Amino acid sequence: MTLLAPLHFDDAREAAALAAFLTRLVRYDRAAAVRLQAGGGALAVFGRPASFDVLAIRTARLVDAVDLDVTVSAGELLEGIEESGGKAVVPDSVTGPPWAGVLPPRSGWRPVEGLPGAAEMRGAVAAAVAEFRARDEELPEERRTRAERDRIGHDIWSRTLGTTGLPLRAVHAAQSLGFLPPADTGLAPALFASGPWLRLRTPYGSIALRTAPMSLAVAPR
Repeated sequence: MTLLAPLHFDDAREAAALAAFLTRLVRYDRAAAVRLQAGGGALAVFGRPASFDVLAIRTARLVDAVDLDVTVSAGELLEGIEESGGKAVVPDSVTGPPWAGVLPPRSGWRPVEGLPGAAEMRGAVAAAVAEFRARDEELPEERRTRAERDRIGHDIWSRTLGTTGLPLRAVHAAQSLGFLPPADTGLAPALFASGPWLRLRTPYGSIALRTAPMSLAVAPR
């Protein structure tokens, strides 16, 4: 049994792009959930890729002006996408994880200067990955523990990109989810801030995170 009639995308490529996003989310966490919000002919899909401590957002255009706000299984939603037909069956709702009640604001975003281009961002991620591997290999056998590796990872991925205040883990998440545009497209990511939130926006999706600890209370919408 499903909650609603199928969602019909404005373009079949929108369905394929959403499927690719969900596939990556499920690869990190088979039990991943996503929150869907639709209105005015647009759909926003929010997910939290495991280990990155950020929110990933993928949007799509819909044929109909559907009103929807529900949290569902990412895997079940993926199974319900018919790419060739440009539609998706919305599965039954699930009990949402705490993050699903604290989403980025819809308005009030202002540009943040100093964000490097996609090629430089990819280079920063590659350098961070190489540093992690080097530091991990240097650990003596008795210190090769999950806790020690987590400490190294936190040290590296918490570093900010230039003067933007954007942690490297957000850039890593954007690259891992396929959001960073290829260097030859000429498409540039942009960074925005609203209150305690930062949002890295690209033509393929957004990464959002709070610069202050996240409350588990539901934020006013």
